[in-house]
Amino acid sequence: MGLHFCRASFRYFVICAWIGNFITAQMITQDSNSGLSSGSSYFFYQRPEFPRDCEEVRQQCSFQNRSGVYVIKPDGFPDPFEVFCDNQYMSDDGGWMVILRRFDGSVHTNRTWEEYRHGFGFLGTEFWLGNDKLAYVTNQKQFVLRIDMVKADGSSFYITYDNFRISDEWSGYSPTSLGEYRGSADAFITSCERNMEFGACTCQGTCDQPEATNGCVNNCVHGEGCVCPDGFLFKRSDCVPQNECGCFVQGRGVIPNGDTYINTDCSSRCTCNNDVLTCENYRCSPNANCEERNNVRMCYCNDGFEGDGQRCTSTIREDCLDLYNAGNRNNAVYTIHPSGWSSGGIQVYCDMTTAGGGWTVFQRRKDGGTDFYRTWSSYKRGFGTLTDEFWLGNDKLHAITNQKNYQLRIDLRNSGGSSYYALYNMFRVSNEGDNYRLVSLGSYSGTAGNDAMNTRRNQPFSTYDNDNEVSTFNCAEKHRGGWWYGYDDDDGLYCHSNNYCYYWPYGSRYCHCGASNLNGDYNRGNSQSIYWASLPGDDCNIKFTEMKIRPI
Repeated sequence: MGLHFCRASFRYFVICAWIGNFITAQMITQDSNSGLSSGSSYFFYQRPEFPRDCEEVRQQCSFQNRSGVYVIKPDGFPDPFEVFCDNQYMSDDGGWMVILRRFDGSVHTNRTWEEYRHGFGFLGTEFWLGNDKLAYVTNQKQFVLRIDMVKADGSSFYITYDNFRISDEWSGYSPTSLGEYRGSADAFITSCERNMEFGACTCQGTCDQPEATNGCVNNCVHGEGCVCPDGFLFKRSDCVPQNECGCFVQGRGVIPNGDTYINTDCSSRCTCNNDVLTCENYRCSPNANCEERNNVRMCYCNDGFEGDGQRCTSTIREDCLDLYNAGNRNNAVYTIHPSGWSSGGIQVYCDMTTAGGGWTVFQRRKDGGTDFYRTWSSYKRGFGTLTDEFWLGNDKLHAITNQKNYQLRIDLRNSGGSSYYALYNMFRVSNEGDNYRLVSLGSYSGTAGNDAMNTRRNQPFSTYDNDNEVSTFNCAEKHRGGWWYGYDDDDGLYCHSNNYCYYWPYGSRYCHCGASNLNGDYNRGNSQSIYWASLPGDDCNIKFTEMKIRPI
């Protein structure tokens, strides 16, 4: 025979049998015959020299109406012991011996058999009297058991049994008698199904929604009821262990439908769909790490890269084509970071519309507002305004053109307003130590007439203060610009010319340092102007030039 109650959030109760983990509890017994013996005892009869229970304390002591700690010695028990006698709690005359009290959880009850045998706690606060003492007490008379409970909201209830007795240790301290039940707690005692426990209601997870993100699931009334313990989830109306749910992963728990789980070393990815778990291999990019961020574990791209972690592309844009491929479509000034440039980013103007976009512009002439007759250091650093007329700078041009294979496009507009272009499928400039030599200039195509840069291949860059071409002339000074000049009169190619815009008078011959001079003076005569030999319509005094590069 046993007496079992489900857990409830009672503030206080008074009982005399094991009833679970109440918030507060007190168990009391009272001699139902006011001290008269009621049948045989399981123990050797001993003539008491001490009161045998709290009812005898009440009869023998002059201060019998005062509740407190008293010494008793039941029949057969070897030594006297202290008990708490309640003489005021009830409306009757008292004489109740408290065997359990709980009210604040200060004394834990998860104890060993020996601790329950001898008792634990403090008679003034929370305690269990002890099974040995309880067995001796209840087997010397007929006792009434009363259980009083106070809920968290202050309401109180009670249960009584009119014949309470437990056996000795050999029989496991089992209740041998309870008697007739009476009380007012029937509506408040709940029997929970298997795998459930009684407790305060919270949002309960289900196999479909283990985190209870879409609302609460429970069967509670007035904030209390049968709930799933830790490690269990609702499956319909039952509580089941997590591993009986459809998408359970060891070490992770249940994955909700539609969610994905990635293991600790990011080698496997599992997805739950319709309660079916599907797993696949998963691997981080060399530019990513397996990390947990905001409670989500996955492959995350390293700084300077972007992507889904399995594929990571650099966020460092080396040129305008990188910016174009990243979704930038407006012609504007951007910052790029060439791989060979160690001085931070470079601001450049990007042409995102011409011939598919992605062009890095390094020269523009449009109205003559910027003087291009500059020194070597000025052409080295760059000058002008990126949204207006400018030269990007030879140091920057070297850094950009030496990180990838680039093509060169030159857009031209003659004095009549007609537009043309020249395209070279390779373009590269060496460093300052090699005088920014035009080391690569691929084959020509386009609408700008003849290849006016044909003889510029492998020529060094020159300015009027740093003349690098092999000749008796200072070509940069003669043509008033900075360019890849080169004077060679061995076959008379550059002399005896009859085109006035790109020759200068020298003795009896008319000579020039090349068929193009895009950095010459704006609206200037003869060889000092901007020209492109054989440009259709008018190759003199060109009104617009723009030089730009893009990776092949």
